[in-house]
Amino acid sequence: NWCRCAGRRVQSARLGPSPPRLLTEEEFRLQGEVETRKALEELRNYCRSPDFSAWTAVSRIQSPKRFADFVGGACHVTPREVSVHEQEYGLGGSFLEDQLFEEEEEEEDD
Repeated sequence: NWCRCAGRRVQSARLGPSPPRLLTEEEFRLQGEVETRKALEELRNYCRSPDFSAWTAVSRIQSPKRFADFVGGACHVTPREVSVHEQEYGLGGSFLEDQLFEEEEEEEDD
């Protein structure tokens, strides 16, 4: 019995670790949303901390009011930015169409 266990350890060490499981599209989307929310909250907290130089940051950005609103809890993107992103990258968006047609052209060239 101990011989079989030792053999398995040697075999698994020789093969190396198994590759990680890939995420489904839904899991990828959800993880992206969760991690983005978490990172934005961490950024807000840092911007509220005594270590953050608000005056230096405000003097370097284009829209100080929008930044202040973000630090106060407002969304980091405007409805217009969301709309433009959806038009470019959503289903039927220009980016996706460019990618699809580019792949078809490459297949035809082969």
